[in-house]
Amino acid sequence: MMPKRGVSSKIENKSPTQGMKWSFAAGTNLLSNLSAKIERQSKMKINEFAKELRSFSSVDMSGRNFGDEGLFFLAESLGYNQTAEEVSFAANGITAAGIKAFDGVLQSNIVLKTLDLSGNPIGDEGVKSLCDVLVNNTGIQKVLLNSTDLGDEGAKAIAELLKKNSTLRILELNNNMIDYSGFTSLAGALLENNTIRNLHLNNNYGGALGANALAKGLEGNKSLRELHLHGNSIGDEGARALMSGLSSHKGKLALLDIGNNSISSKGAFHAAEYVKKSKSLLWLNLYMNDIGDEGAEKIADALKENRTLTTIDLGGNNIRAKGAAAISRVLKDNSVITTLEIGYNPIGPDGAQALAEVLKFHGNIKTLKLGWCQIGAKGAESIADMLRYNTTISILDLRANGLRDEGAVCLARSLKVVNEALTSLDLGFNEIRDDGAFAIAQALKTNEDVAVSALNLASNLFTKFGQSALTDARDHVFEMSEKEINIFF
Repeated sequence: MMPKRGVSSKIENKSPTQGMKWSFAAGTNLLSNLSAKIERQSKMKINEFAKELRSFSSVDMSGRNFGDEGLFFLAESLGYNQTAEEVSFAANGITAAGIKAFDGVLQSNIVLKTLDLSGNPIGDEGVKSLCDVLVNNTGIQKVLLNSTDLGDEGAKAIAELLKKNSTLRILELNNNMIDYSGFTSLAGALLENNTIRNLHLNNNYGGALGANALAKGLEGNKSLRELHLHGNSIGDEGARALMSGLSSHKGKLALLDIGNNSISSKGAFHAAEYVKKSKSLLWLNLYMNDIGDEGAEKIADALKENRTLTTIDLGGNNIRAKGAAAISRVLKDNSVITTLEIGYNPIGPDGAQALAEVLKFHGNIKTLKLGWCQIGAKGAESIADMLRYNTTISILDLRANGLRDEGAVCLARSLKVVNEALTSLDLGFNEIRDDGAFAIAQALKTNEDVAVSALNLASNLFTKFGQSALTDARDHVFEMSEKEINIFF
């Protein structure tokens, strides 16, 4: 079972008082010395937070657990704010009631540019309150409402906001419960709003009908540059409708994420037709669908005509050697694509060989991701041979390919050759034992001009002896050339 990639708000716990119940009302919780002490600590801590808001341009208050009462106290600091441009209140137990703290505060604040409320259960009511406030705000350009229990009614409120607000540029609504109805509301807003640049709707419930509605909105929109629809189960029919809308889109979409959407080779055909025509698309994500070799061949045909795409993610699509070979042939005459992800596809040693033969002397790939591709030691031999000649690949991911010692030894031989491009090599989860570790260590010692600065060997099978050899090699390289190699075990 391969992991599902999704977008979620990064939550950092920076407070030693995590879990403490904040209380600020006079005369409460004073029944004992303990509760009085907690009350004093709460006030001291919240005062420190308020000071941060007045002192720094970027303030991360995520995971501090101050709740609604804490937000009412902190919001006052934002009212007089002349400093904070980015503020994160993510994951603080804030509810719809707490959002009312922004009323009368954000309307007059023109300094704040980014507001993150992700991970707070504010729901549709909280979103409605926030939208009422933001209608008259002329400073905030980015709002993050990921994982906020937002549904169709909240999406409708956001759509009404977008019709009236011309300041918002980036809107993140990932990991919520927005259905077809909410997508329809947002589509209507896209027809009227011409300032929104990035729309994130990953991991919602749009489905084919939602994609179809969104497509109609896209036809009349000129401003959108990024559309993130990962994990919405749009299927082939949704892909068809979406690509039709995008083909009529009068703007310049640069990024399209339709990963994890149950798209087969039929949907890939529609995506390919759009890619052929696009003069602006830089980044395409089809990760975790099921386009297979047939879909890969259609995408490859489109890439013969497209001259803008720099990054393409085809990971987890049941692509085998035949599909990998089709993609490889396109790279021979394409110097625009710099990042290629085909991990989680059973391309095997033959697929690895097809890629290696082309990339040895052609293409402009700088990042190549081949993790979980079943290439084995034989595939590693092809990749190793390619590295002797390739002058572009800087980041190479070969995780979980069953390389074992034999594959590690092949790669080690290539590491002895001067390769000025390769800086990061990931060999995690490859059943490499001590012999493989010794070979890599020896290669690092031998090549004083080694460019590799990050080497991941985590989750392999070598003992403390293999680890010691690699540590010695790292120290040797530093002593001889003062180059630091970060080796991860």
